[in-house]
Amino acid sequence: MEPALPFLAKAPDAESLLERAYTDAVEQVDDTDETRACVLDAAYEQFCRMGIQRSTMEDVARRAGVSRITVYRRFATKDALVEQVVRREFRRYFDRFLTDIARAGTAADRVVLGFVSSLRAIRGNPLIGGLIATETDLLVASMIGDGGRTVATVRRFVAGQLRQEQRAGNVPDALDTDLVAEMMVRVSASFLAIPSHLVDLDDDEQLAEVARRFLVPMLEPPAAAD
Repeated sequence: MEPALPFLAKAPDAESLLERAYTDAVEQVDDTDETRACVLDAAYEQFCRMGIQRSTMEDVARRAGVSRITVYRRFATKDALVEQVVRREFRRYFDRFLTDIARAGTAADRVVLGFVSSLRAIRGNPLIGGLIATETDLLVASMIGDGGRTVATVRRFVAGQLRQEQRAGNVPDALDTDLVAEMMVRVSASFLAIPSHLVDLDDDEQLAEVARRFLVPMLEPPAAAD
């Protein structure tokens, strides 16, 4: 199956968009090309207003106040432009996530805050949240079509956070960080992709309670069988 949003999928040996966005956040990579940044700003606004599929490179150039040639000099194709816009939004998400969990005092608190912060940040983002709301089928098809690469990338990020907790002595060494991270990511992804008639995703307290009841217990490995 070909992914509906090709910029989300990469060859198996290539670094994914999410991986590059996370690297940008950790290494605090900044864009020093002012014209390129201006085009990205214009594209972001255009995509938020009209959607990705209905927007053209000409629309972006007009909104940025530059020529179409200027846009193409920095982004060879529309897919390349879309990829960079979405990458920047994921970078901002990682920036916010890392800032939010730094405020928490315990590993359990960081799980709760990370879950709530992630859903709020992604759903509240005009571009990413808009894609989830209006083009869910495209996003789901892309995630399915990339062989699970997108989910695996986020799982590696979460597992890395859990391993930091292990090294700090905050969670047991016996914890299977990869499996726990996989389950946490899939729970979060399901709430994002499938509307809930039971959990109000706009209610942070209710989301926090879900995390405390079902995600925090995952930090304890199962008891050994007798």
